[in-house]
Amino acid sequence: MSAWDLIARTIADAGCRLVVGLPSDEPGLLDAADRHPDLEALGVRDQRVGACAAIGHTAVSGRPAVLALNSGPSFVNALTGLLEASSLGCSTVVITTRIPASELGRGGFQQLDQLAMAAPLAKWSFLVEQADQLVWALRRAVHMAVNGAPGVVVLEIGHEVLESDLTAAEPMGSVRRLTTVAPDEAVEEAAGLLRHAQRPVVVAGGGAKAAGAGEALLGLAERLDAPLFTTASGRGVIDENHPLAQGLIGLYTSPAAQPLLDGADLVFVIGSRLEETARMGWFSPGAGRLIQLDSDPAAFSLVAEADVNLLGDAALTLRRLLGVLGARDLDATDSAWRRRIGQVQHEPRPAPGAEDMALSAPDAITATIDAFGRDLILVQENGLHDMWGYYYPVVSVSDRSTVVSPGEQTMVGFGLGAALGAAVTDRSRPTVVICGDGAAEMSLAALPSAAEQNCGITVLMLDNRGFGWPRFVRSHSDSDDSLTRFATPSHVGRVVESFGGWTAGPVTRGELAAALEKARLVTADGGIALISVRVADDDIAPGVLRAFEPPDNAGQGLDGAD
Repeated sequence: MSAWDLIARTIADAGCRLVVGLPSDEPGLLDAADRHPDLEALGVRDQRVGACAAIGHTAVSGRPAVLALNSGPSFVNALTGLLEASSLGCSTVVITTRIPASELGRGGFQQLDQLAMAAPLAKWSFLVEQADQLVWALRRAVHMAVNGAPGVVVLEIGHEVLESDLTAAEPMGSVRRLTTVAPDEAVEEAAGLLRHAQRPVVVAGGGAKAAGAGEALLGLAERLDAPLFTTASGRGVIDENHPLAQGLIGLYTSPAAQPLLDGADLVFVIGSRLEETARMGWFSPGAGRLIQLDSDPAAFSLVAEADVNLLGDAALTLRRLLGVLGARDLDATDSAWRRRIGQVQHEPRPAPGAEDMALSAPDAITATIDAFGRDLILVQENGLHDMWGYYYPVVSVSDRSTVVSPGEQTMVGFGLGAALGAAVTDRSRPTVVICGDGAAEMSLAALPSAAEQNCGITVLMLDNRGFGWPRFVRSHSDSDDSLTRFATPSHVGRVVESFGGWTAGPVTRGELAAALEKARLVTADGGIALISVRVADDDIAPGVLRAFEPPDNAGQGLDGAD
């Protein structure tokens, strides 16, 4: 058996299903994956797009994705997407090659110290130099990618190993995600704090979603009568129409929900490291009680020392906690607090208005989600106007949805590549991307693969003729913004049309409704639909404005309510 066929067989046996990459000079992993009945080979035009596609696949499937690379520019070009995968805790197995050992240090073609370059973002890396290491290293890589804090692993395989004739190994079965339950003593201590909290808040992150903890989360929030927030990566773990759901935290918190975060006397954080954007405007370490539950010990004491750390699987530990907590006396909850929770849930969505009214960014986003339904695959970007998509009630998704968003690195040009990987993985639901024109132009290389795969993607492009975020930031210092404005109109529509896609540029609500109906038909048939909506510079989400307020107007911490 050739080395590449053995690699394909081993990763398929370990539970991987998608291999993303560019074809190499000689047949390699992508070709071997294409031959294997249990693997899908996704050919892309750009390694950066490939890394984002791997993220989209993992977000939808829950399985690790495999990114096939080669030493040199191929590896370097993927690093931006791999940095985002690392930030998101996305299970990604990178399999790359090393040049012949005889050329190391002698000016070898495309020689690169890949493991050193990957070290800051890879949770495990290994050079396979002996043929008898290969199967072990591949299974170890999948294990490391999915267990503990999921993340990026890198395997560099020596040229000499790839030239070997190898004996097929016996199948060993899928690599399992290992789960543990937090110790009883810690669970009892957490239950004691929760029983006495008058204004508790529950925050769920991407780790809670990965663990499938939605049902247990809702059980806890209902037992506590506590508002339930999520981070951007935790979105979709619960149905946002639930009476206790309050939307997102930090930079994405709606104004109506902000007092709940400011007034909390206890915050229970589940499956989140509380990155900076999640803390913005409300979190002050030491200002109130904190319980943190995570499967990775490195998540603890990262931004604050918690009163109780629960090390374990989110779903299993929450179930144990519910058993210990018992019935909670709801009289312990502040009555004004309960009224505030209800007010947030009934915050009105943007009014539909007349059909001939001009469009705003929240208008366009809300209408798009309504057209495709709350169970969709929603892919988000990093930009100024598309940040409206993170706000409840502008967007409300169900617990059957999948929301794919950038992590704390927030690379520009994430959306189209991630949508490609998501749509290829699940063709039964509509895939919708919300992005700006700058981000769309940065990820155009995803479009030919999307057209070839016939997977159906709708792109809602909020066009401000440039880079909105730096333009907005410069406006606060009266700096020149001419470099943030594009001198030529966006060419994304022409690129979409060149691949057989359909485009529209609605300017009123009525035109948008008609465009969305057409987009549904186009994408149901596997095509690409681009809806471009012009937006104004001052069409900015509340959290962005709040972030630029003077410090004395920002959130007051865990227990800072008047």
